[in-house]
Amino acid sequence: MTYGIDTTFLIQLDVASHPSHDRARAFRDDLLDGGNDFALAPQVLAEYIHIVTDPRRFDPPVSTPVAVAQSRAWWHGAEVLRVFPDDETAVFFHTWMLEYSLGRKQILDTLLAATYRAAGITGIVSSNARDYHRFFEIVVGP
Repeated sequence: MTYGIDTTFLIQLDVASHPSHDRARAFRDDLLDGGNDFALAPQVLAEYIHIVTDPRRFDPPVSTPVAVAQSRAWWHGAEVLRVFPDDETAVFFHTWMLEYSLGRKQILDTLLAATYRAAGITGIVSSNARDYHRFFEIVVGP
């Protein structure tokens, strides 16, 4: 199975000081050992760089060059399928925003879920199940 990666999971994997770092790495390894792989959308990389370089979230923050290098490494990873928003993404996105009466705080997560769903991805790895629970098509991993 291919699992879409959410920004929270990517941060947990890459930031050694994150409290869930070891658990995220073990979960990633279990998925890969089970023959699974990952999908990654470009909007995750932008959010990743935005968050890990923020001094209010990390002390010390990751430098921009290091964050970009990590982002690039993920994007070109052998176990990563690159997926992009398309017309079907917009259909899912608009439908879900109205169907679930979502507000501005759910826009980015809804777009990410729609991007993965349009690419045929039915699982997403995220520590924020609440961000994706309403999308019955999406299976949320730990």
